[in-house]
Amino acid sequence: MKQLELLAPAGNMEKLQMALLYGADAVYMGGKSFGLRAFSDNFTDEELKEAVAFTHEQGKKAYITINIFPHNDDLPALPDYISYVRDIGADAIIISDPGIFRIAREVAPALPIHISTQANNTNWSSVKFWEDQGVSRVVMAREISLEDISLIQSKVSVELEAFVHGAMCISYSGRCLLSNYFTQNRDANRGECAQVCRWKFAVVEEKRPDQYYPVLEDDRGTYLFNSKDLCLLPHIPQLAASGLTSFKIEGRMKSVHYVATVTRVYREALDAYLADPERFVVRDEWWQELSKISHRPYTTGFYFAKTTENDQIYTGSTNTQTHDFVGLVRSYDAERQLATVEQRNNIKVGEEIEISQPGKSNFTQIIATMTDHEGNSIQVAPHPQQLVILPVDQPVVPFAMLRRKVKESE
Repeated sequence: MKQLELLAPAGNMEKLQMALLYGADAVYMGGKSFGLRAFSDNFTDEELKEAVAFTHEQGKKAYITINIFPHNDDLPALPDYISYVRDIGADAIIISDPGIFRIAREVAPALPIHISTQANNTNWSSVKFWEDQGVSRVVMAREISLEDISLIQSKVSVELEAFVHGAMCISYSGRCLLSNYFTQNRDANRGECAQVCRWKFAVVEEKRPDQYYPVLEDDRGTYLFNSKDLCLLPHIPQLAASGLTSFKIEGRMKSVHYVATVTRVYREALDAYLADPERFVVRDEWWQELSKISHRPYTTGFYFAKTTENDQIYTGSTNTQTHDFVGLVRSYDAERQLATVEQRNNIKVGEEIEISQPGKSNFTQIIATMTDHEGNSIQVAPHPQQLVILPVDQPVVPFAMLRRKVKESE
């Protein structure tokens, strides 16, 4: 059976480390320029170099996004940037614009190129076009089915990648138009989407300009463009059979808790499938894990049928989750069984927490005592990123996550 790649998002260095440690085979990230996630933390040039080096130390791959739709004034800086990305050892760049492709071929002809989902490849002929240009991978458009992917794979030799989990955009393969109309000096297709599709809308009829008609409105507003989140966890066998090479998780702007949890679930699921494809079943604990992160109800998107009203949400515009991320282990003293934890949410002595870490089962415990980094006993850790020391019932590793059930009243 061919190798299946699990590709996770890396919005900053910490998220990159979490993605790799929790099981990703590869990560995708963007620099401060030329990427479609301008409001992610992203990486400076020096941080990109460090990130690629760290990824390679883990024996894994690093892909760098250069997937904006550039204007003329974006072009002068591109050759030097692409050369830099090549020189730091990136395993591929992800692009969507033919102009960037042309420049990349001129300045870095040996640098592998992946064609972004924003290039809207929905048929085998367009994929074949890119294959003929020498690209190594094409990311499928969001709007095609699993049957389409199978047909494409039967006619091409290039690698295929597709999203299997994460937020769904109302715009065609993420090419936002609304944001450009509703905001000034923020081009969604150059990385500055304002997520206008999450705003409240009403309908205005041409001859009644002062009358606003609600669209499925309740006391919180309207949800005309409120898509459910993509989740293809139960369909790993079909995805593998379709010929996909890379299983991509969306979320460079998501939290470290989200990135680590989703990556871990899909890592375990892929490993279980590869170990015994005929007996693959989705474990209850995987669903439980995916309910703990911030998410919307799940859908299979376009993979098995055209989307309908059932793929939208009409009761609210906020995400849901069963657990809050409250801390990240920075170090562990095995002799004293103490963990140094960086606080990410208010935590108190007496609370029950769950600890999740790569390669091990989750466990729960009560916080019996807690001290600050100077050894003073404290009852609560209220300050963001405060370092605290607490006893743990089992050994933990750096980057283990502490979680707490969301209180019913919340």
